Amino acid sequence: MDLLFHALADATRRDIVRRTLDERFSISSLARGYPMSFAAVQKHVAVLERAGLVTKQRRGREHLVAGNPAALRAAHDALDRLELIWRERIARMDDLLATHPTRERASTCQS
Repeated sequence: MDLLFHALADATRRDIVRRTLDERFSISSLARGYPMSFAAVQKHVAVLERAGLVTKQRRGREHLVAGNPAALRAAHDALDRLELIWRERIARMDDLLATHPTRERASTCQS
C-alpha cells in the first residue's frame, strides 16, 4: 500500500493512471501530453508500474501502458477499512461523552 499511495501522491502519475484506464498508450504518446521530457514520463510510468497501478506490454519497439483497475480497487478498499475504523472510534467517543458528565457541567453543579 505504501508504494501505491506514494505513486498516487503525484498529480502527473494520477493523470497517467486515469488516462490509461480507458485505453493503452505508448510511453511516447503519453509524453506528448505533458510539459516534460520523455525520460521524465518514463520515470513516472516506472513508479506506477512498481506500485502495480499500470502494466507495460511490449508491442514491437513500443511499450504499451495500461491502467490496472484492480490496484485502484485495493486502494479504495484500504481507505474504506480505515474510514470504518475512524467512524467506529468517533462513535465510541460520542457514547463516552453522552454517558459521562463534562467537567463544565460538573463544576456548574458544584457552585
